[in-house]
Amino acid sequence: MLTLAWPWVLLVLPLPFVLRALLPEARGLREAGLNVPSLTGFAMLADRARTEVLSNWRFWIATVAWLLLVLAAARPERVGEELDVPVSGRNLMLAVDLSGSMDQKDFELGNRRVDRLTATKAVASDFIGRREGDRIGLILFGERAYLQVPLTLDRETVKVLLMEAFIGLAGEKTAIGDAITLAVKRIHDQESDAGEQVLVLLTDGANTAGEVDPLKAAELAAQVGLRVYTIGIGAEQLEVASIIGGRRSVNPSADLDEETLTGIAELTGGRYFRATDTATLQDIYRLVDELEPVEEPETGFRPVQSLYHWPLGGAFVLASLACLISLIRSLAMPGLARRGRPGAQTDAG
Repeated sequence: MLTLAWPWVLLVLPLPFVLRALLPEARGLREAGLNVPSLTGFAMLADRARTEVLSNWRFWIATVAWLLLVLAAARPERVGEELDVPVSGRNLMLAVDLSGSMDQKDFELGNRRVDRLTATKAVASDFIGRREGDRIGLILFGERAYLQVPLTLDRETVKVLLMEAFIGLAGEKTAIGDAITLAVKRIHDQESDAGEQVLVLLTDGANTAGEVDPLKAAELAAQVGLRVYTIGIGAEQLEVASIIGGRRSVNPSADLDEETLTGIAELTGGRYFRATDTATLQDIYRLVDELEPVEEPETGFRPVQSLYHWPLGGAFVLASLACLISLIRSLAMPGLARRGRPGAQTDAG
C-alpha cells in the first residue's frame, strides 16, 4: 500500500502559480528595441510563433520538477503487510567480568582447556540467542563498568560485541558495585512497562574497585524492581606443577567472594549460582532461561519502505536537463548570429 507520511505538504503545490498571478509583471522588457538593417531573420520568428507552446520548454520542465519536489517532501512510503512480532516485555542485562583473573585457564571447551572468559562467551552467546522477545543489554566491567550495548531487541549485535570483548578491556580489578549501579541506571531510564527487570552478573572474584559497595548497589536494584542473578565462575580445584617437582592441587577460585554474591541475589529476589566448569555454567544459564516472561499480546508491525528518493531524483534529473539545454542554446546563439550577418549586409547594400 502506497501512502504519504506528510500529506499536508501537498497544499503548497499551487504556490508558484499563485505567486505568478499575484506578483506584477516585470516592466521594461517590452520597451526594448533592436534596429536591424534587414528583415531576413524575421521569417524564423514567424515559425517560432506557431510553436510557442512547445518552445516554452522551461515552463513545462519547471512545472514537473516542482510537482516531483513537493511529492518527495510529502514522504511517499510503501507500507507492507502487518506482521506479528512477539515481545516478552522483559529487560535483561548481562554484566560480564573482564578483570585479569578471568584469564585463568580452568575450563574446558571442545576437549581443550580455555580461559574463563572464552567459556563465558560460548555459553552466554547461546543464552542470548534463545532470548527471543527480550530486550537485552550488555555491561562489561573490570576496574570500571561500561555499557557496551543498551537494551535492544537486536540479539545479534549483543552477541557480536560480547565476542569482541577481551580481558583487561575495562581494567584489571573488579568493580561489582559499579556494574550493578550502571544496570540500575539504564533500566530506570528505560521507558518500558516490562514487569521483569533482570540482571545476570558473572564474576570470578571480589569487589576490589569502584565507588559503590555491592550490597548498597543491590539495595538500589531492589528499589527499582531489578532482580539480580549472580554467577560465581571458576574451578574449585586445579592441578599445577609444583616447584619441588610433581604436581599439586590448588584452588583457583580462592578470591571469589561468594558471601557478597549471595547477599546481592537475596536482597534483590534473585539467586546465586556457582559455575565450576562449562557444563555447570550451561546448566545455570538454562535455569535463568526458564524465567517466565511477562505475557503481552503480540504487537502488530507493518514494515515501511521510504520512496521519497525516487521523485527527488526525478526532480534533480529534470533540473540538470534544463541547465544542459540552456547551456547548449547559449553556445549555439553566437553561431546563428554570425551566419545571419552577411545576408543582412547584402540586403542593406
